[in-house]
Amino acid sequence: MAVDPMLQSLVAGFSTEAQEVCQKVTLDLLDLEREGIDNEALAKVYTRLARHLHTLKGSAASLGLQDLSAIAHKLEDALAPLRKDIKPMPRPMVDMLLHGLDLFLLRAQAHAEGRGDALPDPTAALAQLVSDAPPPEDADEAMAMMAMAAAAPAHAAPAMPAPVQAAPSQPAAALSAADDDSAVDASWRVASHQVTALMREVERLREFRMRLEDRLRDISKAVDLLTARELLAPTARARAMLSAVTAGVRSDGHEATDIVDSLEEGLKSITTRPVRTILEPLQRMVRDLSRQLGKQARLSVVGAEVSLDRRLLDKLKGAMVHLLRNAVDHGIEMPDERERVGKHHEGALTLRVEQQGNILVLELSDDGRGIDVLMVRASAERKGLITMDEGSRMHEAQLRDLIFRPGFSTRVDVTDTSGRGVGLDAVRSAVEAMQGRIEVVSTKGSGTRFMITLPMELGSSPVLTVRTIDSQVGLPMLAVESTQLASPENLRIGRMKTQLDYNGQLVPVMDLGARMGLRASAPPSEGQPLIIVQSGGKRMALAVDAVVGDRDLVIRPLPAEVRDVPAYQGAAILSRGELLLILRPGWVVTDSTPQTVSMPQSRRALVVDDSLTARALHRAMLEAGGFTVHLAASGARAMERLQTETYDVIICDLEMEEMNGTELIAKLRSQPDTKEVPVILVSANDSAAARSRGLAAGADGYLSKRECAAGRLLTEVLDVMSRRGARA
Repeated sequence: MAVDPMLQSLVAGFSTEAQEVCQKVTLDLLDLEREGIDNEALAKVYTRLARHLHTLKGSAASLGLQDLSAIAHKLEDALAPLRKDIKPMPRPMVDMLLHGLDLFLLRAQAHAEGRGDALPDPTAALAQLVSDAPPPEDADEAMAMMAMAAAAPAHAAPAMPAPVQAAPSQPAAALSAADDDSAVDASWRVASHQVTALMREVERLREFRMRLEDRLRDISKAVDLLTARELLAPTARARAMLSAVTAGVRSDGHEATDIVDSLEEGLKSITTRPVRTILEPLQRMVRDLSRQLGKQARLSVVGAEVSLDRRLLDKLKGAMVHLLRNAVDHGIEMPDERERVGKHHEGALTLRVEQQGNILVLELSDDGRGIDVLMVRASAERKGLITMDEGSRMHEAQLRDLIFRPGFSTRVDVTDTSGRGVGLDAVRSAVEAMQGRIEVVSTKGSGTRFMITLPMELGSSPVLTVRTIDSQVGLPMLAVESTQLASPENLRIGRMKTQLDYNGQLVPVMDLGARMGLRASAPPSEGQPLIIVQSGGKRMALAVDAVVGDRDLVIRPLPAEVRDVPAYQGAAILSRGELLLILRPGWVVTDSTPQTVSMPQSRRALVVDDSLTARALHRAMLEAGGFTVHLAASGARAMERLQTETYDVIICDLEMEEMNGTELIAKLRSQPDTKEVPVILVSANDSAAARSRGLAAGADGYLSKRECAAGRLLTEVLDVMSRRGARA
């Protein structure tokens, strides 16, 4: 049926709203088939479900979409008998109603795109919805008829999924509100009140600019008075004028902060949406895939209300589908197998979403069979991804990491869901393309956990700046619970560890300087600040030398060559251009035995690198180790510095356009004043040949960028200086 052209824009809006309502109905249906729900809760779900279906029917009828109204009406008819006898809904009936929603959504989308007149008659499919829940043997036929009725020519609506026993990876019901932004880079859907709010802030900015111009004129007048020949009276007038300007600028600064905050919130409301819009549809996918494989599994989502950049959400959908399909297919066991080992017959998948400053943390865990590293190794060897000799030298974590290799699969035969060697390698590629990283932890027989961390581009985040020794670092305020001062009353100092009595619980205490490997661990002194940090359900009381303060900062991801630094999640630039490294809360709360490092006192280092980011990062690490650090952007600039300055060590990039690292070493070794200065080459090239060439050129040490990222720089510097001193 064709839609009145005058109503077409309303139909498009209805389609979007219908997607959101159908997603709510889907979640209600998944609840109704769950075990262990009391009758009162069931009655509420049935009531809510009936209300949603009635809304769909009425809205469709008001726009003249009689086919959609008829579908919603038949769904109501199918639901009515079950509301009289409150009990969990039989799975076959859930299957049929879910596919009825699929039919509704596909036809609604076709109407929104102006293709309603090409749709087939849904009568055959609707006939199956008027009776009570069919017995299991009739469910396949009913769903098959619905799928056939939804099928359309290539130019019409897309075909319905096949029956659930052969369902594809993502059913039509997964076309939720998340998909209305499939071309998110081209446009965003913006409400009129959001635009109005931003325009008000623009007017405030215009007024603010005019006030600044007035302030500048007042400052110019004061400067003129101060330079006038008459000294006494003009100076007094100038001071009074400058005092008034200072007060005005201070007030303007507060308003500027308010305007920036309002603009940021307004832009976030336009460009972000809750992560549930891509995660909730996946619950249906997990349910259907489990049925297809003869398993039982349920997905729980924690933190679904976190709002993210819509573009990031769109990129995440594919990765989440891959991970969940992998968990159901490879991780979750068959029900009888689970019961034999003492597990509940229904597998549990949990997806946790957490925002830590400008970093997004996604954690997917299951309680399945875990990763069998011996099977992984055998499969990788069989497929030629590694040799038997390489496999024998790999430790457990490296073997687990093989599952991300292109072409890897533990399946011998190819099925609808796996065996092609495409999946987790695509997930890792997608995550790395978003400047993130993915890790996996697994215990055989108990389950697997995938952790994804991604930088978020939009907006600033509150950061607490703290100092240890002479180094300042940041902590995301979202991970900071509170601050306290150490005292004999709240500390429990034992022979092996120190704990803080925090709200009746004993929390481990860790010295930040020791955690970073900058000094030996020692109990905090009386009055020393303690920062209580939490992440992933763990707490740690972090002893710091001083709390500098909190501020809103934009946290940027570290460059690719140092992105694997476990301690840092990113960096921020302060008002004067200084680099502030931001600690990763998950690393902070990990109870790790700190390294004891013999710290140099007042040593001087020269960092030579044509990358601004690399210079800043090396400088931060060395200053944290007590060095005074100077920087040079090229070998030539380094030689200029060495004419007037002396250094205890030089850290030099190997590949530079103007005088590379080996050329700089040759010059250093040819001059009496610098021939004994220890030099460490740093390079992205980690091959044995490159390392040999660097050392043969006269370098005292050679580090890859990855080794620097792993925290080896300071240790290597101290080791090289020690060896040079011994030779001297």
